[in-house]
Amino acid sequence: MIVKICGLSEAEGFDAAVAEGADLVGFVFFPASPRAVTPAQAAALSARHAGGPGRTGLFVDPSDDAIAAVLAALPLDILQLHGGETPERCAAIRARFGVPVMKALGVATPADLDGLAAYAPAVDRFLLDAKPPPEATRPGGNALAFDWSLTAGRAIPRPWLLAGGLTPGNVAEAVRISGAPGVDVSSGVERGHGEKDPALIAAFIRAARGG
Repeated sequence: MIVKICGLSEAEGFDAAVAEGADLVGFVFFPASPRAVTPAQAAALSARHAGGPGRTGLFVDPSDDAIAAVLAALPLDILQLHGGETPERCAAIRARFGVPVMKALGVATPADLDGLAAYAPAVDRFLLDAKPPPEATRPGGNALAFDWSLTAGRAIPRPWLLAGGLTPGNVAEAVRISGAPGVDVSSGVERGHGEKDPALIAAFIRAARGG
């Protein structure tokens, strides 16, 4: 079970994710998010621990210059594209920067999963998140879940993570119903917007892995 703790912006949360054995940690490079960090802030956090979880950078419809500025400050193991990037744009980013790409796609109905096939040749992973409501100001991190049964028994053409509304209290059920091989959480392990709770991080990781 792959566990990703996303939206890390302060030392307490980052240290907890590392200590509890998260597989991936995520830094948000999207200014509209309450969890946004600058490249320098992310680099300082990442430098607190050598090795450990893979570092993921979350971008929303980024320019090449924006990605390059982050990569100049710190190495990333995955570029998470959380906007309206087309398969062609995903392929171009992966080719230019030589870093694996994870494409986030919003899910509300079975038809939303039909688009995965077009993206599969251009990306290395998928992140399946709840489709944001019309009034939302950001494409993810809205603490909403989609119907987990939509992915049950469905062949997803790349490794994938389940996201959206996950908490320590529901992640085990979400994994059981969805069949997800990995999970991603941000707001579900916070005591306030952007403020991670180490106890919730520990509880989430234990629950996700059946502990």
